[in-house]
Amino acid sequence: MRLPSLRRNRPAEAGELAGTARLDRRTKRLVGRLRPGDIAVIDHVDLDRVAADSLVAVGVAAVLNAKPSISGRYPNLGPEVLIQAGVPLIDDLGDELFEKLREGDGVRIEGDKVFSGDEPVAEGRRHDAETVAEAMAAAREGLSVQLEAFTANTMEYLKQERDLLLDGVGVPDVKTRINGRHCLIVVRGYDYKADIDVLRPYIREFKPVLIGVDGGADALVEAGYTPDMIIGDMDSVSDDVLRCGAEVIVHAYPDGRAPGLARVQQLGVPAMTFPAAATSEDIAMLLADDKGAELIVAVGTHYTLVEFMDKGRGGAASTFITRLKVGGKLVDAKGVSRLYRQNLSTSSLVLLVLSAIVAMGAAVAMSTMSKAYLGVLAEWWDNLMFELFS
Repeated sequence: MRLPSLRRNRPAEAGELAGTARLDRRTKRLVGRLRPGDIAVIDHVDLDRVAADSLVAVGVAAVLNAKPSISGRYPNLGPEVLIQAGVPLIDDLGDELFEKLREGDGVRIEGDKVFSGDEPVAEGRRHDAETVAEAMAAAREGLSVQLEAFTANTMEYLKQERDLLLDGVGVPDVKTRINGRHCLIVVRGYDYKADIDVLRPYIREFKPVLIGVDGGADALVEAGYTPDMIIGDMDSVSDDVLRCGAEVIVHAYPDGRAPGLARVQQLGVPAMTFPAAATSEDIAMLLADDKGAELIVAVGTHYTLVEFMDKGRGGAASTFITRLKVGGKLVDAKGVSRLYRQNLSTSSLVLLVLSAIVAMGAAVAMSTMSKAYLGVLAEWWDNLMFELFS
């Protein structure tokens, strides 16, 4: 019989790690409940980089994964992110982890073993930089198999969504004016914060339509902007942001089912659905393209082959085709922050100010008017000295 963890909890000893357990089989949903120092309990095969980045940003003390964090199907990026950030990762702990732990339990970690109080809960594999590197190397060897599967999924998507891709069939009519304007589509993905910061001058000048994809809407609000449209499953956008006045489009399955619609309706927010087999970021691009956007700037979206696979879902095949469809309109903001930075050191700033003072002094000294003023000032000074000391 499982005993409540509060009964026999004790402080962690040297070399141990302790914290409060927060559980959810969907990592994206769990992140919203996590607090710094919590221990995240997840059920995530092939932990992707976006999920890992969000766990690191919250400041979790450790991550316990019921599933293998690297299955070997492809070189997923999440475990490396956690290890580099110094977050302990113990995985392959088994499904019983969710049966033996409850939300708010005190959890203690010793090596690769997990305890609730003094009661052993599960034992898995504790990763470090070496084990992650070995697993990633093995995963790269099997990449060709995943590439074949990805290609097959892409062809299936082409057949399924041909009318949407070619003729825009199924794209909803929206109130937001898009035709002839730029659209900035924000996904809470890789490097989204840095890229939004670098794009601030662009946003001020062009005033693009701001489209937040699920949690990307919160990212816009956090950056000081109000989204014009919110598109997605509605599983990671906050209630307050949904009420911000943006036009809301709920991503639905091809058969019309939209699980996220009920939540939006409960909040009293008007919404429409967009049925498609594509991912939410893809339908945002397809909508912007169909409604006549002049330019589409994407923040936090996926582009490389590993990133497509790192999404961990078959729908990622749509990502590749969508980019072919949108074509020359699409500008990827990823990496802009690394290409262009306005880093100005204190010494450089002081040097710049001194240079400006010297330049102004030289300009004053060279002008006829300033020479006359300097002559008057010199004569006044001589008269003052004469009166004081005569």
